[in-house]
Amino acid sequence: MTDVVAAKSGLQWTIEAEGHRAVIAEVGGVLRGYSVGEREVVDGFGPDEISPASAGQILAPWPNRIRDGHYTFEGTAYQLALTEPARHNAIHGLANWARWRLVEQADDAVTVELDLPPQMGYPWSLTLRTRWSVSADGLRSDQEAVNTSDGNAPWGFSVHPYLRLPGVAVEDILLQVPGRSRVLTDARLLPIGAVKVIGSDYDYTEPRRIGEAVLDTTFGDLTYAADGGSSVRIAAPAGGPSVTVWGDENFRWWQIFTGDTLHGERFRRSVAIEPMTCPPDAYRSGRDLVVLEPGQTWRASWGVRPAVA
Repeated sequence: MTDVVAAKSGLQWTIEAEGHRAVIAEVGGVLRGYSVGEREVVDGFGPDEISPASAGQILAPWPNRIRDGHYTFEGTAYQLALTEPARHNAIHGLANWARWRLVEQADDAVTVELDLPPQMGYPWSLTLRTRWSVSADGLRSDQEAVNTSDGNAPWGFSVHPYLRLPGVAVEDILLQVPGRSRVLTDARLLPIGAVKVIGSDYDYTEPRRIGEAVLDTTFGDLTYAADGGSSVRIAAPAGGPSVTVWGDENFRWWQIFTGDTLHGERFRRSVAIEPMTCPPDAYRSGRDLVVLEPGQTWRASWGVRPAVA
C-alpha cells in the first residue's frame, strides 16, 4: 500500500487482492482507479488530476441536482451554494472536494472518514465513513453516515463511477437497466414527471445496444433481485467481457450517463453508472428522502463486479 503526499488529489491508498486493484484518493475519498490484471474497469484519472466530471466521487448528503439550491425541510427554508451555476442548481452534495482521513487499512481494504461540518444551507453535522475492499468477487464499498447534530437531517447518497469495456465504443455496449420508468427532465436536467419505458427507446430492461442514444437519465420503478438489491450491467457484443454495478436495497434509482457533454478524450469514452438512494431534487419533492435522527447511523453497500467472456 502506497501513500503519495504531493499529488493534487491528496494521499493515495492502494488495495489489492486476487488480481483486483483499486486506488482511493484523499480528496473526496474518491475511487480514483480500479483494474483487474491489465484491464481498466473504471475510467479513472491521474493522481495529479482534478477529478473530471465527478469521476469516482461520493455524492452526499444529496445526489444529482437541487433546483435553485433552495429547499424547505421541517418548515424551515434553506439556500445552498449554486455549484452548477449555468443551470442554477446545487449539484452532487458537499463531500466531493473535502479531504477524507484514513481510519483503517489492510492489503485488501481501506476505510476513510469525513466529518462534515454544519454550513450555510446545510446546518447539520455528519460523520461519513466508507470502507473500500477488493476480492475475487470484485470491488465493494460499504458506506455509513452518522447524524452527529441535535436535529433531524435530510440525507441522500450516490456515487459516480465511470465504467469501461476494453476496446468497445459506447455505441456498441449492451446496456441492461432494471428500471421500468424514467424521469422526464427540463432543460436544467430537473424532474418534471415520469413515464414508463416499456417499448420505448429507453427500454433497457433487456440488454440492448446503446447505439446513438444520449443518456443522462434517471431510472426508477426498479425490478429487484431476491436479496432486495438491483444491478446495472454493461457487456461487450458477441459474448465479450461485462461489468455489473450492484446496489443493495437502499438504492431505489439508477442514473446512466453516456458522457455526451464531456470534452476531449472523455467524450463518450465510458458510461457513468450511479446507484442513487433518491431521485434528483429530492430535497424539494421529498421522494425517497432519508431523514436521519440525531445519533442515527445509516448504512448501505454497493459494488462493481467485472466478468470475462
